[in-house]
Amino acid sequence: MAPIDSDDNTTAGDGEEPRAGRRRAARYVVPVAVMGVAAATIGLVPALADSGDPDLPEVTAQQLIQKIAESDVQQLSGTVRISTDLGLPDLGGLESGLASGMSGGPGAGGGDGSSADPSAKLTGLVTGSHTLRVAADGPDRQKLSLLENAAEYSLIHDGKDVWGYDSKSNEVYHSTTSPGAERPAGKAPATPKDFTEQALKAVDDTTSVTVDGTAQVAGRDAYRLVIKPRQSGSTVGAISVAVDAKTGMPLKFTLTPSSGGAAVVDAGFTQVSFAKPDASTFDFTPPKGAKVTEDDETPEAGETPKAPERGHKPDADLAEDLDGLEVIGEGWNTIATFDTGGQGLPDASEGGDLGGFLGSFGDQVKGDFGSGTVFTTRLVNALITDDGKVYAGAVTKDALVKAADAAK
Repeated sequence: MAPIDSDDNTTAGDGEEPRAGRRRAARYVVPVAVMGVAAATIGLVPALADSGDPDLPEVTAQQLIQKIAESDVQQLSGTVRISTDLGLPDLGGLESGLASGMSGGPGAGGGDGSSADPSAKLTGLVTGSHTLRVAADGPDRQKLSLLENAAEYSLIHDGKDVWGYDSKSNEVYHSTTSPGAERPAGKAPATPKDFTEQALKAVDDTTSVTVDGTAQVAGRDAYRLVIKPRQSGSTVGAISVAVDAKTGMPLKFTLTPSSGGAAVVDAGFTQVSFAKPDASTFDFTPPKGAKVTEDDETPEAGETPKAPERGHKPDADLAEDLDGLEVIGEGWNTIATFDTGGQGLPDASEGGDLGGFLGSFGDQVKGDFGSGTVFTTRLVNALITDDGKVYAGAVTKDALVKAADAAK
């Protein structure tokens, strides 16, 4: 990440035709991709409450970002809360099923999968409020437990083994990874620091970065780092990160939309300790009678994820999963676009009940590009043109239409 040049008010600088079956599938999955993109955009972070304004030495935005970059917390345990309000319609669970199908992981959209597969299970964090317990002991041991009604889902990384366990269904998902490899569970951020690093990648000369006072989070003194787009057209109003004054680790994350109202994401620790967790925390043996699903896409021994290149944007990760995906625009007005192969959203007569159902959640728009449907959340919006092109990003509906017009 490029350094911040000045103090609190500074900014930072730095073929083949697709198969018909795939095109048809894309027509039904793309509307729900709004939620999938939102998940990638906001990440999986933890929630909390503030109290008090501790008296701490003054720091500049540059110094605070440097403190985050140099933070090296290896051991922690705690309880976190995630509250996410994307303004998604209630699809009765349909969104989770389709979004997990987009992940490409084992069991994605098929009966051969496991309810313990993290690529599907953690999709539920995109909406609502959730309580999690987290623990870490270095790069080879982490645990995340999602507490549900009378049930618990746990994701455990212990050395080369990654286990997912769903107590409700008594199903186990198992994969292996190279010792020391980061984020073995499908690239899902596991701590507030993971998410903050993603947010800081968007910091460039289109961004305002300031230090806005102090806070107390989970009993710890913290500084508030505020990140705001300077550009118009973004749906992001501001990002606020509470940074632990002693360790530099992000403790709380809040994202508010430019449209105002409640936060899209309010997440952080309610309790945290930096003591070494007990070794037994990361022990796991499949319970008797549990169905165990082995991941057949486990990386070869010694294979480690590639480090992101300098200037890498979060949107670029999506290009690995969608053929032909391009990124247009800059800064906070970045838009991802791809072509479904000439297949737009099915109407009620062509797509049956599902086609009409999906279409009912969108707004019809017209422009130089032709016509299409915009699906909106409070953060990420997507335009699907009638000729099958898709434009999605954390931008307004008008910005999507302008992008489609410019590409015509």
